[in-house]
Amino acid sequence: MTEASTPERRFRDRPVSFVRRSGRMSDGQERAWAELAPRYVIDVPRDAAATSILPGSAIDPLTVWGRVAPLIAEIGSGQGHAIVHAAATSPDVDFLAIEVFRAGLARTMLDAEKAGATNLRLVEANAPEVLQHLLPAGAAAEVWVFFPDPWHKKKHTKRRLVAPEFPPIAAAALADGGMLRLATDWEDYALQMRDVLDAADGFERAFEGDWALRFEGRTMTAFERKGIAKGRAIRDLAYRRVPRG
Repeated sequence: MTEASTPERRFRDRPVSFVRRSGRMSDGQERAWAELAPRYVIDVPRDAAATSILPGSAIDPLTVWGRVAPLIAEIGSGQGHAIVHAAATSPDVDFLAIEVFRAGLARTMLDAEKAGATNLRLVEANAPEVLQHLLPAGAAAEVWVFFPDPWHKKKHTKRRLVAPEFPPIAAAALADGGMLRLATDWEDYALQMRDVLDAADGFERAFEGDWALRFEGRTMTAFERKGIAKGRAIRDLAYRRVPRG
C-alpha cells in the first residue's frame, strides 16, 4: 500500500504538502538508483509512513559528509537542477536534497555524478520530519524552499508547506544567523509565506521593501522559466535565524 492510498491522519497530525503517487521509474532511473543510491542516499529509519523518519534518528554530518563544512538543505529538490548546480559550484559547502519522489532523486544522482558533486547527499522523506528528526538542532547554515507546490485550489491550501507550523521546525534546524530562503511564482502563496514568517518567532527579515532580491545562488531552472512564460512573477524571500536566547 502506498502512502498516497493510506489515510494520512493515521500517521500525521496534519496533511503533508505532497501526494506521493506510485509510479514506475525508467530503466535508466532504476539503474541509477541501484548503482548510485549507496553513495548518495542517506538510509533512514522509518516511522509508520513510507516517507516518515523515526524520532531520535539524527545523523552526524561529520560522518555523512566526512568533513566539517556549512550545510545547506533544499526542501522539495525535484529533479535536482538547483541543488546539483549549487553543489557543483560550491565544493566547500555540503548539500542535502530532500524529496519524496524517487524518480526525481534518481535524476538528481545521475546529474550529480556527471557534475562530480561529491558534496551532495539525498534523503527520500517528508521535509518537516527531516528538519525535526534527521538533522541535529542548529546543523543547517541555510534551508531552501524554492517553488513548493502552491496547492492553489482553496480546498487544498491546508497542504501548503509554509504555514504557521513550519517556522519553528525550520528555526530549530538552522544555526544562529542561518538563512531561510524561499521563492515562488504564485503571488498568493508568496503573500502567505511573508505573513507567516513575519509573524514567526526566531526569524527576522533579511531584505528591505516588499520582496527580497533574486537569490544569486538559485540557478534558473526549466520550472522557473515555465512560470515566467505563463506570466507569473517570481518572488523571493529571505529570513535570518535570530540568535537563540
